[in-house]
Amino acid sequence: MTSPYRHLLVRREGPVEHLTLSRPEVRNAFNDEVIIELSEWAGRTAADPAVRVVVLGGAGRAFCAGADVAWMARMRTYSEEENLRDAAAMASMFGALDTLPVPLVGRIHGAALGGGTGLAAVCDVVVASDDAEFGFTEVRLGILPAVISPFAVAKIGVSAARELMLTGQRFGAARAREVGLVHRVVPVTELDAAVAACVREILAGAPGGIAAAKGLIPRVAGARPAEVADLTSRAIAAQRVSPEGQEGLAAFLEKRRPGWAPDAS
Repeated sequence: MTSPYRHLLVRREGPVEHLTLSRPEVRNAFNDEVIIELSEWAGRTAADPAVRVVVLGGAGRAFCAGADVAWMARMRTYSEEENLRDAAAMASMFGALDTLPVPLVGRIHGAALGGGTGLAAVCDVVVASDDAEFGFTEVRLGILPAVISPFAVAKIGVSAARELMLTGQRFGAARAREVGLVHRVVPVTELDAAVAACVREILAGAPGGIAAAKGLIPRVAGARPAEVADLTSRAIAAQRVSPEGQEGLAAFLEKRRPGWAPDAS
């Protein structure tokens, strides 16, 4: 599949979309063009029922090193209103990635700093190589990790956010796993195999059930059970009577593989 983008590589393998940030000469740093392209890609993918899982990675020696230096130089000349438009576009992009109806798997190696750490925060599952390096480094530049903060705090919690966002310190994959930003850490030589295993696990689940579960999580997060009892009861009831739910229960009772699951061979 030929990528329609300048800074993104897109490759489809059956129901799996591989999305790669492709600015290796600047360690896949963000600029305004990357933000536009990621937003457009997210909108297209959200509307494509053939996609069941997305793997997000970076070309070259890093995942994403944050903001592009040339873009940052232009920001110095922006008015507050221009900065507001710029930041709003980035916030919209992160929101679109965060709310994709399919699982987003982060394949992270090398630097994942600033906005790169933000990308990790919006991934549903993050597999990182043991050489990966993260950091909310914005405060070291006199700014702050504002746009990514809702996603990062939801992922790592208030306590870790206070430490890591206020110090701006860089931290490795082991610490990232400790605070919940990363889920699996493997040697760099095993990264692709670990990502592939994660993808297989996702494809074994029901697409509609996964989408419903992903949409339900932010609605119940932080709520008391009694506050969401009606919501959760309706969610499971609707899924049980859906064609997918009926197929899943029938497959279980008949001891066979459900229609959505790939052949184990």
